[in-house]
Order: sequence, then C-alpha cells, then structure tokens
Amino acid sequence: MALPEAFSIYETRTSDQSILAEDRMLPGTLRDTSFLTRVLCLFALGRLDLEAHWGSLQSEEAFKNVREKLCSILTNTITAKAGLLLATSGVFVTTVSPAPYFDYTSPAPYFLLFISLMMAMIAMLTSGLSMMRWLHADRQCTQEQIKPGGFFLLSYLLSMVMPMFFVGLSLNCFIFAMLIAGFYSQDTVCRILTAVWLVAYVVSVGSMSIEFMWKFAKCFKLL
Repeated sequence: MALPEAFSIYETRTSDQSILAEDRMLPGTLRDTSFLTRVLCLFALGRLDLEAHWGSLQSEEAFKNVREKLCSILTNTITAKAGLLLATSGVFVTTVSPAPYFDYTSPAPYFLLFISLMMAMIAMLTSGLSMMRWLHADRQCTQEQIKPGGFFLLSYLLSMVMPMFFVGLSLNCFIFAMLIAGFYSQDTVCRILTAVWLVAYVVSVGSMSIEFMWKFAKCFKLL
C-alpha cells in the first residue's frame, strides 16, 4: 500500500473516531440545566445530570436496558398502584359508610376521595401513554428529541415523572380523607388508631424526605 493511501486511511479513521467521541460527549444544551430540570432528572433518572443517561443513548444494548427498566416501572409499579387506587377510591365514592362511627361521606373526606379518584384516572392515562411511547421508542429519535434541551428535555423528563406524581397525589388525597374521617369519628378506638396511622405516615414520609434531600445534596456537591 502506498504511503499517501495509508496516511489517508489513517486520517479517515482518526476523523471517524473524533466524530464518535464528540457524539458521546454531553451536549452543552444538556449540561447547563435549570434547578427544575435537575430535580426532574433526580426523580426520573436518579441523578442530577444527564451524563449517564446520555451515555446509555449511545448503545443499542444500553438503551434497551433503560427502556425495559422504565417499562417495568410503569407496568408493575405505576399502573398497578393507579389501578388499585382507582378501584378503592371508586368504591368509597359510590358507597356509604357501613359503620356509623366512621363517616367518610362528609364534605371534606368525600371531596378528597373524589380528587383521589380523578388523580388515579389521570395516572392511568399518563402511564399508558408513557408506556406506549417507550415501547416504540427509538434510540436515535430519543437523542434528537432531548439534544436541543429546553422544552423538549422537560417534556421528555415529565413523561417519566408525571405518572409517579399523579399516583403520589392520589394516594395522599386518599390518606388524608381517611385521616379526617377517622379524627372526626365519635369512637375513641377509631381516633386512637387514626393517630397511630398518622404517626406512621409522618415517620415514613419524613424518613423518605430526609433520604431524598441527602441524596440531592450529595449529587449537587458532585456536580
């Protein structure tokens, strides 16, 4: 092989490798993100930045693993919980209390139960739409969607976060409806059990919030 031809092939390979390395680097539009975007990243991806997720979009195998993981979360966690909340809230909204000392048909609990029912419906809808999106997702199209950043990145992250948000909102509305009905009960035992339930709820939410804030602070320091 002639020296000029070998040098040309070497230049071509070097150029291809530099282009490939440049494609793997996180674009500037995805590097300098807002505080809201970072919070959404933490909820959706478990990190405050998009470095790892952008790296997964460079490989078909890695992208397949991400897609299967998200579909599993949407199917087994979000849809299942939303369906359970939808059925439970529907029963409470459409029936009267069988126990006279636990009246959940008063205005405040009933309103919260109705809101819980609506949020569960929206969670089912958003979860189904997000599932359809990810089942037909293409790696290159996903790259092109989030690469400009801004609104396109927010819509991408919200498609993963919104089902979780509506499920959480529906669950909390249901819990507060039961707490109000329990504390307004005329039965002492019912009030005591409601107080114990409230303590367990506060401890659980508090511990999860502390863990989330610790993880957020730790990830923020690493940026």
